[in-house]
Amino acid sequence: VQLVESGGGLVQPGGSLRLSCACSGFTFSSYYMRWYRQAPGKERELVAQIEDGDGSTWYAESVKGRFTISRDNAKSTLYLQMDSLKPEDTAVYYCAKSRFGSVDGWGKGTQVTVSS
Repeated sequence: VQLVESGGGLVQPGGSLRLSCACSGFTFSSYYMRWYRQAPGKERELVAQIEDGDGSTWYAESVKGRFTISRDNAKSTLYLQMDSLKPEDTAVYYCAKSRFGSVDGWGKGTQVTVSS
């Protein structure tokens, strides 16, 4: 099982980034997929989730209206479009796979830094 994030980097406040998570070794289309983030000195927090099936989504209040989670089951890839970025969005972003309410696989993360 592999989950490999990419797309992080340094961006100015108000800018945009698109994260990707390439997945392999499991049936991607059968899993809920999640993006988490962890800022220095803080606990890891759930940012967004997308279900299998109809692709219903959920967002943390702090990112609602600015971030968009999506998936391409044909490519086994998860995405996070991040717009109107703020300094407080600075964190390591992780993708995760979830089934029956529990996370059972993690990527290694990609750093996002929002700074002028």
